[in-house]
Amino acid sequence: MRRVHAGVVPTERALGYGLAGTAIVVAVTVPMVLLFGPGRVFTGLVVGALLAVAVLLALFKRDAVVLTDHAIQRRTPWSVTSIEWDRVVAGRFGLDERSRWSLALDLTAGAELHSELVLLSIPPVSGPISGAYDLRKREQITEIRNMLRHKKIPVTVLPDIAGALEKHWQIAPPTR
Repeated sequence: MRRVHAGVVPTERALGYGLAGTAIVVAVTVPMVLLFGPGRVFTGLVVGALLAVAVLLALFKRDAVVLTDHAIQRRTPWSVTSIEWDRVVAGRFGLDERSRWSLALDLTAGAELHSELVLLSIPPVSGPISGAYDLRKREQITEIRNMLRHKKIPVTVLPDIAGALEKHWQIAPPTR
């Protein structure tokens, strides 16, 4: 069974996760200082930061969109929503409101209020792969594209985006 991980964590939820991480640091540091004295501030901060990083990694890993052969799962740390493939009308790779490249699926109306599901949001590609982030995003685009092709979902790509992906990342434009 194929599984493709994608998804963009909304800014509001990312801020909530950041606040949770900060609360963990405070919740560990304050008792450590109260129990062992002010000489343990640094120890409390380090232990709190390590715990906060572990919690943040778990939250961000759990918050994803997973494309499978059977359905699309929208996961948050506290729930999983399944979207059937027959609700997907088309995909599009265009610009979002922050001038980033966004790969999104258009959905027919359902129980959710959203008619769009963002799978990927990346800064515009302007050169060859220059690091692990670029390599992972290139792999994600290829995996998502292969899954959408397998499911026979038409994908519209802006010509500028298709040209840059082909020139810099060697990702050929979609064929009909």
